[in-house]
Amino acid sequence: MAKELLNDKTLRNTKPDAKIKRLTDGDGLYILLRPDGGKWWRFDYIHQGKRKTLSLGTYPDTGLKDARDKADEARAQLTNGIDPSDTRKQAKQASQVDDENAKRKAAGLPILNSFEHAARDWLASIAHKTRDITHKKKTIRFERHVFPAIGDKPLVDIKSPDIYALLKPLITLKKLETAHRINAEISAVYSFTIAHGRADYDPAQAVAKQIPAQKVKHRAAVTEPKDISRLLRDIYNYNGTFVVQCAFKFSPLVFQRPGEIRQMEWQDVDLIAKEWRYFVTKTEVDHIVPLSWQAIEILETIRPMTGDGRYVFPSSRGDGRPMSDNTIRTALRTLGYTNEQMTPHGFRSMASTVLNEQGWSPDAIERQLCHMPKDQVRAAYNRAQYLEERRKMMQSWADYLDGLKNGADVIPFRKTA
Repeated sequence: MAKELLNDKTLRNTKPDAKIKRLTDGDGLYILLRPDGGKWWRFDYIHQGKRKTLSLGTYPDTGLKDARDKADEARAQLTNGIDPSDTRKQAKQASQVDDENAKRKAAGLPILNSFEHAARDWLASIAHKTRDITHKKKTIRFERHVFPAIGDKPLVDIKSPDIYALLKPLITLKKLETAHRINAEISAVYSFTIAHGRADYDPAQAVAKQIPAQKVKHRAAVTEPKDISRLLRDIYNYNGTFVVQCAFKFSPLVFQRPGEIRQMEWQDVDLIAKEWRYFVTKTEVDHIVPLSWQAIEILETIRPMTGDGRYVFPSSRGDGRPMSDNTIRTALRTLGYTNEQMTPHGFRSMASTVLNEQGWSPDAIERQLCHMPKDQVRAAYNRAQYLEERRKMMQSWADYLDGLKNGADVIPFRKTA
């Protein structure tokens, strides 16, 4: 078929008619001369038995040579079995995505179809069934460890080595629990996107077995009477601020989670009933802590200083927040106790070990520790379960600690019925 039948002089000088006029350059390329003088390049072709037309721009913005080059490019695509119209649509869509992503970046949003985009969608999808504090922790882990490495990468382009590379620093630092947790959360994102047709496979699955197993390490605690005796005397000789001194003395008496003690609120304390009632966010249950007279004495002592505020043990900064989560740990370090010897959480292990040795009911001890059974039926029992036994146990425990602190030769005994 003849080609290149037109020239610029013809294109410039041909006048429009009342109807659309067609000027052919050959081999499918032509220009439409509209009655209003507009000149539109068109390229006709056949793909898979269907006749199609491709727009190549307007003259003179698209000159004769440019139009021929575009037609040649389209012919080359046809030779390779590619529909030029599909290529055009894909390029347009890519341009639109680029424009949208530029706007999203300017607004601080993740780019479309990136891993961060998918992860944010997954986080939003589980928000209704995840505790706020847990959801926040998941988000922080992604923002701190994952998004800087693969956040902007297209979801489908991420491979197993990419995920292993971002976990490698954690593995090197022996933060294996965090590494396993992050890998599992990345895998959860891919499960979500696979179900929604946004990805075909999960590259995190292959990484899971490459992370060394986390060896269970129990929190350090002193459990021998002579060691407990020395620890208690050290605590009562601690020279920190008054609030920290009180929190430090209070911790072994109630042996609740360190975070719950430091966030203890006056509104939850009933000094007359000798109870501390509060909602445990970790296990999502209401909990009662019977208070011994020794614990009440500490609270009565600190009440003139902090009783007008929200927290029993507020931050020394006076900013309305509770005491820092590292305060008791720092106090233990000041006294010379290493992480391998004693931790704030160790007061729980200390009480559990000794109370079990003394013969108190394991169920009462576990209920006092607020260790909820995994069985959801058993987990529904009310907060007052074993309460009378727990009252006796908590006072006996406080008396036992007093005896050790005062130097008495107190030996763990089995409780008689």
